[in-house]
Amino acid sequence: MNTLLIGKGDQQVHLNLKYANRHGLIAGATGTGKTVSLMSLAEGFSRQGVPVFITDVKGDISGLAMAGTPSEKLLQRAAQIGIEDYHNEANPVVLWDLAGVQGHPLRTTISEMGPTLLSRILELNDTQSGILDIVFQLADDQGLLLLDLDDLRAMLALVAEERKEVSAKYGLISAQSLAAIQRSVLGLERDGGKDFFGEPALQLEDLMRTNLQGRGIINLLAANKLILTPRLYSSFLLWLLSELFENLPEVGDPEKPKLVFFIDEAHLLFEGCPPSLLKRVEQIMRLIRSKGVGVYFCSQFPDDVPSEILGQLGNRIQHALRAYTPRDQKAVKTAAETFVPNPKLVVSEVISQLGVGEALVSMLADKGVPTMVERALIAPPRCRMGPATSEELHQVRAQSPIGGKYDHSINRESAYELLNQRRTGVATSNPTSTASDTANDGQTGQKAEEQGWFSELIFGNKRRQGLAETLSKQAARTVGSQLGKQILRGILGGILGKSSRR
Repeated sequence: MNTLLIGKGDQQVHLNLKYANRHGLIAGATGTGKTVSLMSLAEGFSRQGVPVFITDVKGDISGLAMAGTPSEKLLQRAAQIGIEDYHNEANPVVLWDLAGVQGHPLRTTISEMGPTLLSRILELNDTQSGILDIVFQLADDQGLLLLDLDDLRAMLALVAEERKEVSAKYGLISAQSLAAIQRSVLGLERDGGKDFFGEPALQLEDLMRTNLQGRGIINLLAANKLILTPRLYSSFLLWLLSELFENLPEVGDPEKPKLVFFIDEAHLLFEGCPPSLLKRVEQIMRLIRSKGVGVYFCSQFPDDVPSEILGQLGNRIQHALRAYTPRDQKAVKTAAETFVPNPKLVVSEVISQLGVGEALVSMLADKGVPTMVERALIAPPRCRMGPATSEELHQVRAQSPIGGKYDHSINRESAYELLNQRRTGVATSNPTSTASDTANDGQTGQKAEEQGWFSELIFGNKRRQGLAETLSKQAARTVGSQLGKQILRGILGGILGKSSRR
């Protein structure tokens, strides 16, 4: 019971669940059966109680949620491969969508994304990335939460307003680079980033659920519109892998994985990926298996995955490749060289002759040693091999065990609100003080006018003497005349007195 039946060549080919966390690859040209192989694997993991996360780029994986239609052809193939008790059934599926339209909204916060991945989403150069680091550090120093794009814009506006002070403390910030970041944030919002950043943020345990029957929940991310913005798509995947790597405990090699992660159109994850970020992905791929997480890439060509990572993918399903162009011929050669040789097969020839539903398969056996490559018929899934209708998906979402946990956004107090409060506080205090100052000025002017009139009455002006001056002159004259009379009397009295004594 610790194996998954993949298909049958000369004998049945199984995937050992103990080595399912050693990652894998599903490759092949369009129309050769990659999607059906992915669905068959996902369904097998779910039946073994392993939760699964899949990015549904084309919208045709949603059939996992619905039971398949019985057909004689499927029954014959199941019997040919040796599948016992084959019957059609649906799988437990939870639908996710970054935009919140085709599934539960899947969000994270600006802080959780971090400046490195955010710089990649915004396509910033080294100088602009350095400024974004400063913005994050300034928010931390001031205790401001960065949850959504409004918070990020508010912090960029704060840095623009206080650019000289911030430059003096954290490093030079040019107005041109800051403006370029603001324009990039506007573009990200237009591409759907406003829906992705916010709360409630995704909790990883909600991706690692089982239902009441013990089957692993298949988490299906609607990415048919997300794929139109490759930067956001790839950065989201890198963020989610980073979150799993950083938050899950070490478990070594468990008997079965805790989560299996399928990435469709894997080439988008690596196109234009800076070397530093590619090293981060390589590190995650090397170490995340010890957290019990297996990552399976699905793409047209094996060399869509960088060689450093391709070498870590132990379980492989290679569908047909058509060697029509030099690029195709190189891909065929690369695919042939990545398998353990089988003396019964010339891989470089067989790979172009495979029919739909056939593949070259190599899985990890005991002690993690890859088996020889085999040409095999892939086991058919029990679910619908085609997309579910919008009405069916609506019903699946209504029955989701997640319920309304993520369907309604939360906008708690963060950088945007706090900085607005600061500005509003200054703005409201200024008009009040201005009004009071105006009133005080009016009162002061009125008092000055009244004092000027009274002063003019008392003290006079250049053209007119006031009451004080008039009274003082009269008093002076009065005092002067009395004093003069006293002096005169004294002088005359002295003279006359002396004369009479003589």
